[in-house]
Amino acid sequence: RICVITLAEAHPLLQHGKTITSINYQISANCSRLQNKVSGKSKRVRLFRLGAQFLTELAPLCRISSSDGEEYTIYSCIRGRLIEVNENILSNPALLQEKPSTEGYIAVVLPKFEESKSITQGLLTQKEYEEVLLKRLNSSS
Repeated sequence: RICVITLAEAHPLLQHGKTITSINYQISANCSRLQNKVSGKSKRVRLFRLGAQFLTELAPLCRISSSDGEEYTIYSCIRGRLIEVNENILSNPALLQEKPSTEGYIAVVLPKFEESKSITQGLLTQKEYEEVLLKRLNSSS
């Protein structure tokens, strides 16, 4: 029921061989995803008491800068509670590119229980995702 947020295979940072120079979880002057602290053995039970940040689909999670000067804002894309951010990518940004679906994850989000079924029903299969990418590629050519 948890969602692990990663870079999509088609993201420019993974496709164009860019070098990531920094990752910033500071979203605004008053909002840092690093300030989201959930602790204890039973993180799930404590989410609401410890104030895990609530995210909407359009909530920015972090900003990633590359050596060519481009900056990419990564959004949650899902409503739920922010369980954790991956602080390891701050000191080793290359993990985002080298191991994007494992150690290079960006964040973990826990959707509302009543919304989790509709979320999973709306997901694409790997084949459907590849078809979407192929259509994008063909339309931009």
